[in-house]
Amino acid sequence: MKTYPALLMLLVVICLTTVSAAHASVELAWSGHKPQVIAEVYLHQGVSYLAIDDVLSALGMRGDWSAVEHKYFFRTPEGRASLFPGGKFLKVDDRFIPLEHSPLFLDGRFRVAEDFVLVQLPLLAGKSVFYRNLNPQVPTAGDGSPLDKLFAFLLQKKQAPGAALRGVAIDVGHGGGDPGTLGLHGVKEKDVVLQVAMRLEKKIKMELGIPVYLSRDGDYRLTQEQRLATAAKPDVDLFVLLHAEAAFSPEIRGVNLFVRPEEANAGDQARLTDDSDSLKLALATQQSLVEAGYQVNQVFQAPLLPLGRGDLPTVLVELGYLSNNDDYQYLTTAEGQKQLAEALFTGLRQFSEEKRTSQQ
Repeated sequence: MKTYPALLMLLVVICLTTVSAAHASVELAWSGHKPQVIAEVYLHQGVSYLAIDDVLSALGMRGDWSAVEHKYFFRTPEGRASLFPGGKFLKVDDRFIPLEHSPLFLDGRFRVAEDFVLVQLPLLAGKSVFYRNLNPQVPTAGDGSPLDKLFAFLLQKKQAPGAALRGVAIDVGHGGGDPGTLGLHGVKEKDVVLQVAMRLEKKIKMELGIPVYLSRDGDYRLTQEQRLATAAKPDVDLFVLLHAEAAFSPEIRGVNLFVRPEEANAGDQARLTDDSDSLKLALATQQSLVEAGYQVNQVFQAPLLPLGRGDLPTVLVELGYLSNNDDYQYLTTAEGQKQLAEALFTGLRQFSEEKRTSQQ
């Protein structure tokens, strides 16, 4: 029998993929449009996956699976895009964009990770998306996996009332074989965020004299459990995740901040609230960055896996666009990184002081 290597690899991916039952429904649309419900959201190794056909349909787009090339193709304003099962990159014409999570066949359908829907597609289309999980689940301590146990722990982790800031955890994005976003002149996101994180670490230690836990202090790759482990330290009161972005248009620039919808007790629905500590932390960071002269685009609330779950004040900071010359300058120069770290520190300190005052 004649064997086709690509087809054989595809069958291996399908056979080896552990499928969990659909666990959620989401609403999805371009911002300002009526959302559509996607009923099949699958959980695989802690990551939510959606059928790409459903995603594109909800956004007024379409794509097709090529049985000959074993790839999925779809059109975007930036060109013809393609994906394949297990692939680490999204290809758009002759450009390659790294993916945090590979597309997979789950339960007979080709699916993409939640972060692809929230990050890559909006960049390709030049639009923002509305995305809402209609029945989010919060793991409990009995769920078994190390990641679930960490989530359950962070769910109950709270700062003592009136206490000063005791410690900060900083997750340094990407690392090792995962370079993250590639920017002007070949600069890698993993290098930039590490440099900023180390400057922020130094600033916090010098000014506040408290411990700072970096998820990595060198160029190596981490599991999601390892990234969240820093936030599980008993004296950690804030969790900051540092990333950078790139866009097809060199004009797009600025800082974006992400927080997760606040979750109360296990079994409760996730909800958007104006008084969550994570949102307050993001707004304090936004204010300090704006006052320091940085362009801050928006504070987004999204149930992204890297943000973890629970009530530990957490913010994911996309520090700027490595594809924009102005952002590139402050992200890659020593003086620019120093000033950026100082602005981030000011926001963290302001949040901590306001929280302590409100609890007295």
